[in-house]
Amino acid sequence: MKKITQISTNAKTGVSDILRQMEGAGFGAKRLGIAANILENMIRDKKCTKFMTVAGALVPAGMKGLIIEMLEKKWVDVLVITGANVTHDLIESFGGRHEQGNSSVDDKKLFDKKIDRIYDVFMPNSVYEKLEDGLAPILAELPKKEMSSREFLFEIGMRIKADDSILKVAAKNNIPIFCPAIADSGLGLQLFTRAGVDAIHINNLLDIKELVEIAWNDETVNGVFILGGGVPKNFVMQAMQFSPKTHRYAVQITMDRPEPGGLSGATLQEGISWGKIGKNAEYVDVICDITIALPFLIAGLNERLKE
Repeated sequence: MKKITQISTNAKTGVSDILRQMEGAGFGAKRLGIAANILENMIRDKKCTKFMTVAGALVPAGMKGLIIEMLEKKWVDVLVITGANVTHDLIESFGGRHEQGNSSVDDKKLFDKKIDRIYDVFMPNSVYEKLEDGLAPILAELPKKEMSSREFLFEIGMRIKADDSILKVAAKNNIPIFCPAIADSGLGLQLFTRAGVDAIHINNLLDIKELVEIAWNDETVNGVFILGGGVPKNFVMQAMQFSPKTHRYAVQITMDRPEPGGLSGATLQEGISWGKIGKNAEYVDVICDITIALPFLIAGLNERLKE
């Protein structure tokens, strides 16, 4: 057994230093410190295919820049994301805004003012008009063929003008983005309303084929960074279940609990029984709000992985 580290700081203490001290502490602090080590090992492993899954309202909460940073630095090889986060990314790309609000506000008044609330983030409902206006000319240009969500999002990303877009940065760096539940989003509604105009046909079964092929690559090992749960987490995990390989590295940040049996709260340890996480893998579950943990992890990794 090791003695617990009593964390201390001074004016010169960096984020990486704090995370290393946290590794020697207990509870959530220890888990966050371990997560930083696993992510560092995963990024440094040149043979590792690095998957990241993104669920929850991370773009409205202000986490988009961190996701973009990870893509630009090639800390992510494959991104699996919810349709909601893609929608909010597009909304900002087309000039829409997310604004700080108040979770104690009268929602009846917000409805009358046509303001949508995401906990303590506000968004004018009019942003969907910007989404429609921005998408229309792009959708008109897309090839009229059956596409996976990965192909579809790549085509959109290549046509976005805004530089601070997850889709554009991924397309520019040739990083595949999969959105297996794209219909369950504002973007999906836009595609539905324009179905007779643009003849866009997205086949999510093609996504399974493409993701499994990546997961099966005999020349690499696999690792995953899970932000939230839901469909993105399951989509990557089922690829491992289908593949003869498992994840060598895995970090999950979630606020969900395992007791109800839902995947979003399922521990990574549970994934060993399914053949998703390796028996000897480096893994940790961090029970924390993603918007608290993620900035610290990225800042700490930046200090450790200086070019």
